[in-house]
Amino acid sequence: MSGNTSQWNRRSILKAGAASLAAFGPGLQLFGASASAAAKLVVQYDWLMSNGQIGDVAAIANGYFKEAGLEVEFSPGGPNAATVPPVVSGAAQLGQFSESPQLYAARASGVPIKIIACGYRTGPYALTSKPAKPIRSVVDLKGMRIGTQPTARFAIDAMLAKNKIDPSEVTIVNVGFDKAPLVRGDVDAIGGWITNTQALSVVGDDRIDLLLSELGLASYADVYFATDSAIESDSETLAKFIGAVAKGWGWVHANPEQAVDKLVAAYPEIDAGWEKKTIPLVLKLSFDDNTKKDGWGTFDPASIESQIALLDQIGQYPNGRPKAEDVYTTKVLELSAADRPKLGAPAS
Repeated sequence: MSGNTSQWNRRSILKAGAASLAAFGPGLQLFGASASAAAKLVVQYDWLMSNGQIGDVAAIANGYFKEAGLEVEFSPGGPNAATVPPVVSGAAQLGQFSESPQLYAARASGVPIKIIACGYRTGPYALTSKPAKPIRSVVDLKGMRIGTQPTARFAIDAMLAKNKIDPSEVTIVNVGFDKAPLVRGDVDAIGGWITNTQALSVVGDDRIDLLLSELGLASYADVYFATDSAIESDSETLAKFIGAVAKGWGWVHANPEQAVDKLVAAYPEIDAGWEKKTIPLVLKLSFDDNTKKDGWGTFDPASIESQIALLDQIGQYPNGRPKAEDVYTTKVLELSAADRPKLGAPAS
């Protein structure tokens, strides 16, 4: 499932390792001068390949990377994988974070990377509750016991701050990634990625899923990033990659069930039945009115600025908040504009 069971985990890894990452300096020449060197790209993902990368997989399966003159290799992550070091060292030419706050934390720690495109228009982290004690809006939060993973605690704190709710009015309970505490009644709501539909199924079909974005906490997910050096030296190659991935996502938009078949063919451990139930949600997260206007992968710099400001408000940047202009570039999106399909959310 997309987003994985480690949602937000990379933040803690980044905080622990940012000092050593910064020692790499401004980054290496990533693509080289020859055409053959420029054609090979390694992409370091934050987590295992899943429905959040279905458009990337379609881009390989349909030959879009080859059409762009690229040879692309996916390097999946996992619970013990580091996302940033391969990109900063040049072992990978770009990477993908699960959530945008991970990149802000890295940049605040001196790591020279920037967002170049965003796959999900909103982070899929949600609070799931049951009808007996539902959370349907902000007004339902007070007095509730909310189960969240320790690495996601900052997201709950930010959501409470955004809504001016005193943390003492909510009980936060540390939980793992399974939904048993909610099923048992140990908590009234539990956090997790909404795209993990198989894990959520144990709660029941009558569950209530409420995205943190619906509670005022904006974020982007499946965030593609590259080093300052790569963006400066070979943004055209990065743009070819993003353009090809965008075509993959456009094909998924038009052929969702066939796209799941391609995903499962590439990664047989993925359950086709659950993914076909989940793909409408994945597309809803990936496409909206903004992508209809500006193309898949777009993001709003003003939203990034407000995200950083809110995280700074809850103390996420002890060494100083990063400047918004240091955490993103629109250059790659501009260069790939002709290739990125302008599509809105699919009809329900």
